[in-house]
Amino acid sequence: MVLFLQDGDRRELEKKAKEEGRLPPGQSLTLKWPVLHYGSVPTFDEAKWDFNISGQVAAPVKLSWKEFRALPQTEVTSDFHCVTRWSRLNNAWKGVLFTEVLKLVTPKPEAKHVLVLAEEGYNANIPLEDLQRSNVLFAFEHDGVPLTGEHGGPLRLIVPHLYAWKSVKWVRGFVLLDEERLGFWERNGYHAYGDPWKEQRYSEQ
Repeated sequence: MVLFLQDGDRRELEKKAKEEGRLPPGQSLTLKWPVLHYGSVPTFDEAKWDFNISGQVAAPVKLSWKEFRALPQTEVTSDFHCVTRWSRLNNAWKGVLFTEVLKLVTPKPEAKHVLVLAEEGYNANIPLEDLQRSNVLFAFEHDGVPLTGEHGGPLRLIVPHLYAWKSVKWVRGFVLLDEERLGFWERNGYHAYGDPWKEQRYSEQ
């Protein structure tokens, strides 16, 4: 198992990842999966959980946990880049593609931006076009096991091509917008877009 490799092996894997162009500038490879988030881990109550889609749509939609889990599921393998300068490669996710969820509503022509909503009032802004990529999904599982609460379970958005704060934990829905509205970390100094290949970590960059 990769997780039991020695640091020398990790450095060799890191070197290979850089040669293959998979490690963005300023990032180091980790074989672990660090836990980082703001605030406490929310408690999941299936009976009270719902997922809401609203904003620039013909009609809003609300799903229960059972209804969300009944949506078509897929598996995606992708890399994961944290703004705190670590990257984890070859993450196996299972969940529902964003494009599949988007089929539940009819977006208005002016819908160009998305504010992703999570527990405890947390949110993040992402262009709608970015969320429609083929490897962006709402994940239930990571590496074959259900997502734990500390890693964003029961449901986490995964946006592999942006820094991991855009891969919002504890997702509860999203709002389609006709203009960009900054999210929690973006209002507190992080970059509005967050491209790891351009090192877009903070708003002044």
